[in-house]
Amino acid sequence: MTSETITADAAGTWKLGDLSVSRVGFGAMRLTGSAAFHFGTPSDRQRSIAVLHKAVELGVTHIDTAAFYFSALRSANELINTALAPYPDDLVIATKVGPYRDYSGEWGTPARPDQLRGHVEENLRQLGRDHLDVVYLRRMRQDSIAEHFGALAELREAGLIRHLGISAVEPRHLAEAQAIAPVVSVQNRYAVDRLDPVDDEVLRVCGERGIAFVPFYAVAGEAGAKGGTTAHDDEVLAVARAHGVSPAQVRIAWTLHQGPHVLAIPGTGNPDHLAENVAAGALRLTTDELARLNAAREQAG
Repeated sequence: MTSETITADAAGTWKLGDLSVSRVGFGAMRLTGSAAFHFGTPSDRQRSIAVLHKAVELGVTHIDTAAFYFSALRSANELINTALAPYPDDLVIATKVGPYRDYSGEWGTPARPDQLRGHVEENLRQLGRDHLDVVYLRRMRQDSIAEHFGALAELREAGLIRHLGISAVEPRHLAEAQAIAPVVSVQNRYAVDRLDPVDDEVLRVCGERGIAFVPFYAVAGEAGAKGGTTAHDDEVLAVARAHGVSPAQVRIAWTLHQGPHVLAIPGTGNPDHLAENVAAGALRLTTDELARLNAAREQAG
């Protein structure tokens, strides 16, 4: 594959409600530094802006962000606003609310239901929007999400939010949310080297109900917010060698192969890595390769 010539069209599209998005999107978490939050060094501002321009040039129409994506010097939402406003008509920006970081970067108490409007309005302000395309409620270990999700449903009725999603949930939380308002997407941790029966079930249920499943840390793996993993399974490395691609591209391709409703949101602050991530949408894994990767995942789990 020649990364620079492959666009997001290669992976196809999916709909978040009435909004069509590229199945290979862009996660904004790594825009702000060498690792997310306070774990790395702040990014070069112009390079981060160049990454966003390149994403749009390569046909990416789905950006995932949050007001709590910031480093000591950079804010993901502010970078997105600076680089892309006025926004292309086909660009869908998804954000999430619930977690909270103070100005020093320390994690604070998650939002109560009555505080979620403030979280939504902060994202609106930073992005320069009058409404948010998709807002996820990130569950913060609470047993029930009904009260929090209900508060977001009210903001949807008020016109501040177009569509709703939920994150870090179990199947019962999806049922709970759907009883209140439509859910267009679910964002859970999911990766080729991470076996979790609960997340596998959420993926399956989403497919049955036509809901997007959007894995996070699919490339980072166990490294999580600290950046992309270098600990690749032997089968991932073997498939990468067979196709002449990077292990990260295999991880993205495997993610997309889990179902047409699965969307990838790999993040990076490097324009070259961005092109590789988008090009992974054109990588077609064989039935045998998928079986080997799945077997390794089962064994690791």
